[in-house]
Amino acid sequence: MRNIILSIIGILLIVGSFFFAKKLIADKNKPKPVQAKIVKTVFTDTVQNSTIPIVIAANGSLEAKRRLEIYAEVQGIFKPGSKLFKPGQEYRAGQTLIKIDAAEYYASVQSSKSNLYNSIAAIMPDLRLDFPDIFDKWQNYLNSFDLNKTTPKLPEMTSDKENYFITGRSIVSNYYNVKNLEQRLAKYYISAPFSGILTEALVTEGTLIRSGQKLGEFIDTSVYEMEVAISKAYANLLKVGESVALNNLDKTETYTGKVSRVNGSIDATTQTITAFIEVKHENLKEGMYLEANLNAKEESDAIEVDRNLLLETQQIFVVKDTLLDVIDVKPVYFSDTKVVLKNVPNGTIILKKSVPGAYAGMLVKPFEEKSNTKDKQ
Repeated sequence: MRNIILSIIGILLIVGSFFFAKKLIADKNKPKPVQAKIVKTVFTDTVQNSTIPIVIAANGSLEAKRRLEIYAEVQGIFKPGSKLFKPGQEYRAGQTLIKIDAAEYYASVQSSKSNLYNSIAAIMPDLRLDFPDIFDKWQNYLNSFDLNKTTPKLPEMTSDKENYFITGRSIVSNYYNVKNLEQRLAKYYISAPFSGILTEALVTEGTLIRSGQKLGEFIDTSVYEMEVAISKAYANLLKVGESVALNNLDKTETYTGKVSRVNGSIDATTQTITAFIEVKHENLKEGMYLEANLNAKEESDAIEVDRNLLLETQQIFVVKDTLLDVIDVKPVYFSDTKVVLKNVPNGTIILKKSVPGAYAGMLVKPFEEKSNTKDKQ
């Protein structure tokens, strides 16, 4: 019985092996499925070399070209004026910004002027007797002397004898002492050197002002400057007087400025050179942040493409028949989003937009825009 069971199992194994071998042979001879070719649709552009303007983008904030930091050189009480000394207050050229109480000092100036007048008057009898030829000159000076006005300049002394006589009476020293006092008296009144607006006020009327104290800031609102840092590679391309296009960050307002100054030295840390752009417009305010586009130069026989189309190997993809290929190019200028290239022959078909996973030999199909037009009757 045992031998019969073993014989049946052996026959089953032989039959199973036969069918398994037959299946393997059948699978080997079965044809492999043909993988469908994937053709990517790409956006292309035909190269036409032209002259590309190199525009340097920069940005910065506006500062008033003329500004005045107001400091006190004398001490006293801040007297109220015709206008409140507050930020935003406008003043015309020559208007008084700050008036400090100078009553006590004014009295001392008047006293010194009176002493000068008296000392000159005291020598007039001697001049009539000893120097009759110069008497009229000094008499006319006394007649023009007004205590309420600025002390007039002393008459010119024409001889050594006259000079010794006048100097010996301490008239010259008294005169310069009075002029010194008058100069200091003028410091009690601070006037606007130009028309503008007060941007900072650190004192108010009635407060005690001390010598050397900062009182505020005053700016001219008609002209502003913007400081920008440019790469040293363009140091020789920037020219004073060059027109510059400016716009705000939202690109809703545009202005036109010009390069007013270019720094003569290069920053050793950043390797940049500083240029100053002058701009005038009634809507501008100090501290506004603007973007500038400086026309550096023009590059002939070049094209401008997106930066992401340039490979790290200084190559770009081109389309030849239905395959992608690469060619060597020469980049001459990089901006934030664009790159200017040379050595790209006219008529070359290049990618207009980057293709993820692109490689040389990839099968592609240029995208063709189809426009459906309807006949209007």
